[in-house]
Amino acid sequence: MKKIIIFASIIFVLFGGIVFLTNSQQKEALQEASKGSSEGNPYGTDDLQPETIKQLDDPNYQNLIMPDELDKKLADGEDVTVYFFSPTCSHCNQTTPILMPLAEEQGVDIKQYNVLEFEQGWDDFAFEATPTLIHFENGKEKARLEGGYAKEVYTQFFEENIK
Repeated sequence: MKKIIIFASIIFVLFGGIVFLTNSQQKEALQEASKGSSEGNPYGTDDLQPETIKQLDDPNYQNLIMPDELDKKLADGEDVTVYFFSPTCSHCNQTTPILMPLAEEQGVDIKQYNVLEFEQGWDDFAFEATPTLIHFENGKEKARLEGGYAKEVYTQFFEENIK
């Protein structure tokens, strides 16, 4: 019985050490990423998912919008186009390098909402998959695209709904 207690204690201590080291490494990675970014950490928290930390310096993920800012824009009846993405979504990782340069080329301002960090976006905007692109006019949804598409589909979406 004593051996079981000793082994359980050792396993518990090892598990605690792993958790501590993982948290320390995550905080260090966030600090390093924030140092390299001219704007620092736009999320305003040190408690970010590792996948989000990796994107802090990626030029395709620099037009972020936080939930409070989006809520205010919609409440004020503003027009806004929002790209809902998750850093862990393979379709988002394929779509973003197509969509964001195209939007810049077309003169379309797309705000990016990270649903990995702000999970309430799933319920607040009732979409089932990422990536999802929603255009709001006068604070109300006008059009949406769920899933990844070819460049031509996004161009058509811009022409029909935004320009």
